[in-house]
Amino acid sequence: MGRPVTLFTGQWADLPLEQMARMTKDFGYDGIELACWGDHFEVERAVKEDGYCAAKREQLEKYDLQCHAISAHLVGQAVLDHIDSRHKAILPPYVWGDGDPAGVNKRAIEELKQTARAAQKFGVGVVNGFTGSSIWHLNYSFPPVPQKMIDDGYKLLAERFNPILDVFGECGVKFALEVHPTEIAFDLYSAQKALDALDHREEFGFNFDPSHLIWQGVDPVEFIRAFPDRIYHVHIKDAITKLNGKSGILGSHINFGDPRRGWDFRSPGRGAVNFEEIIRALNDIGYQGPLSVEWEDSGMDREFGAREAAGFVKRLDFHPSNRAFDSAFEKE
Repeated sequence: MGRPVTLFTGQWADLPLEQMARMTKDFGYDGIELACWGDHFEVERAVKEDGYCAAKREQLEKYDLQCHAISAHLVGQAVLDHIDSRHKAILPPYVWGDGDPAGVNKRAIEELKQTARAAQKFGVGVVNGFTGSSIWHLNYSFPPVPQKMIDDGYKLLAERFNPILDVFGECGVKFALEVHPTEIAFDLYSAQKALDALDHREEFGFNFDPSHLIWQGVDPVEFIRAFPDRIYHVHIKDAITKLNGKSGILGSHINFGDPRRGWDFRSPGRGAVNFEEIIRALNDIGYQGPLSVEWEDSGMDREFGAREAAGFVKRLDFHPSNRAFDSAFEKE
């Protein structure tokens, strides 16, 4: 049997978990990656209410669904970001509070610590998520950006995330950053800077997602080979560039799904990601965790796409060989 194929519920949080679990099983998945929003996995209740985690497990087991990770992308975004009105829409009211930026940052830090405790209680070893970034707005170096400003961004990562990772360590849980634009790590070199800033703490690694790399021109396979011991979780998501002489790689302030965009996400197998080479690279590093479909394709019905994606990933995955193909021949 290959690696478990799971479905991330972040894009389905408008549905109650009972319905989502039933659909996930019907689509053909082995398991589910629960988002920490909607009613899919509520961190505050998981920590404070006796029986909450057991009830969630029973709910999934009813549909024979595994769960290997929960995901705290939204609250993680508020740890390093400069907070503005956009964050109110993605944060729980008790994290947003009065909206004072420093207070939101502080409460987001505490919520991420609580997420580690909730994951331990629920029995999963990985929390996927974001970090946010205090320096993303400096990505294009004009006005000229002094190196100290960039260095300070990574110092802030260490200042705010080391206490979070202390709790993750106490709980025996790993934090897997989804390397992604607007995060402190968005490509291979910035990921290396993040690891360096955190002194390569074992609690911190990556949720590998090729869709966020390929449109930037970064080879996802090179990312896997650069960090073979830090791939703690894998998202299967596709993307494609559509530059036509009018569109730009920066998106032109045009939202996802608009045909004028220079790049967009696609259902797995329908974009430009070479998943064959990704599976081979994952085999090379010995990754045996889930292959979790994060389904995003503005041009396709999501139920059709999620069902198709389950079949695509199961056909795609394979074990590495334990023998050379020519081992039947005697060699001198």
